[in-house]
Amino acid sequence: MQIPNAPELNRTAGSGPGTSRRTARRGVSLKEPILIALETLRTHKLRSFLTLLGIILSVSTLIVVVSMVEGTNKYVADKVANFGSNTFLILRFPIITSREMFVKLDRTNKNITWDDYEYVRDNMTLAKTVGLEMRRNGVVKYKTETIEDISVRGVTANIGEIDVEEPVLGRYITDADNEHRSNITMVGADVAKRFFAGVDPLGKSIYIDGESYEVVGVAKELGSTFGQSQDGFVYIPIQTYRKVYGNNESANINVKTLQPDLMQPAEDEARMLMRARHHLKPKEDDNFGIIEPTALMELWQNLTGTLANGSIGIVAMFLVIGGIVIMNIMLASVTERTREIGVRKSLGATRRDVLLQFMVESSVMAAVGGIIGVIVASGIAVAVGSFTPLPTSVPVRWIVFAVIISTAVGLFFGVYPAFKASKLNPIEALRFET
Repeated sequence: MQIPNAPELNRTAGSGPGTSRRTARRGVSLKEPILIALETLRTHKLRSFLTLLGIILSVSTLIVVVSMVEGTNKYVADKVANFGSNTFLILRFPIITSREMFVKLDRTNKNITWDDYEYVRDNMTLAKTVGLEMRRNGVVKYKTETIEDISVRGVTANIGEIDVEEPVLGRYITDADNEHRSNITMVGADVAKRFFAGVDPLGKSIYIDGESYEVVGVAKELGSTFGQSQDGFVYIPIQTYRKVYGNNESANINVKTLQPDLMQPAEDEARMLMRARHHLKPKEDDNFGIIEPTALMELWQNLTGTLANGSIGIVAMFLVIGGIVIMNIMLASVTERTREIGVRKSLGATRRDVLLQFMVESSVMAAVGGIIGVIVASGIAVAVGSFTPLPTSVPVRWIVFAVIISTAVGLFFGVYPAFKASKLNPIEALRFET
């Protein structure tokens, strides 16, 4: 790698022996080797690209994986594991991670019933409110339009204080609706858009599984989760739900605690009440599940952590390959620039000056590769987030980390070529012919 060095030699030799002594005392500045490294990259574009390809691939892989993990973690926290503030659920099953676990729990776990709900509601001391929700899929019709696989949700009125869904038009379910078993409904944004585009939906009648319901509200749009819409639902009063569909389904008990720091004590209290309600002995396992957002997030992060850990091996391999390539290029540079090194040493440059110059050059090359990798990865992350259901988020701290790591790799693999250059005898170096 021949670096134009005539200007450098002129600057070094232009003032005679006094300059040599000042150069020896002052040492080499960082600006000069940085400029030499950048000039080398600019002059030999293809070779530089091939040299830095391993670094670019490793940094790109790291940033893309991290941006997908960060993005999905935030997405799950906002869209999936968001039960409402200070809220946990009591369900028939806990988080199930295997088929064998489901088969076992399906035999032992009982449905969560209305009586369970009333018992928990009446005996909880750490809960601000306790609500009940029952769900099933149904068919919704309006005039000649039909929507299938709509989530039909029977709720107590206080679910409106707990859940994230809220009316953007009209109202939610009330206690009076439940007391009178009224056939009224609050519909999701998908239902409203499909049935009532450009029309006021309030007061209109729709059919849910053959039963007529008056629309009293429209829920705020939630959007989609991994490409699946979250707005395909209708809410009806829980007592109306029980009247129409019966009581043979398992319900969900939603518990909103008094304060955020009472989540764990409230869960323990709810577990104690449910165990007493189900007459479980001290050594018997729970035959119900209690799920809180942090548990779902922990499960999800374990899954994404496995993906991230798997990518570490790929990133490490690319980094090592990129570092070895940089080391070989720097060794070739030492050979090509032997006479330059001899001239510099004869004019007063020390071993430390030469060592520093080549280490800085290799570090700069690797840093440039890291920056290119970040730019490429950021473009990929933006494209994935824009054109696919997968959410992405490029964290700044990982961008800084990736550039630092790539620079460190260049520094590490540049040590041997720099050490070899610093050991050259100036007399023999001046006699060297390329």
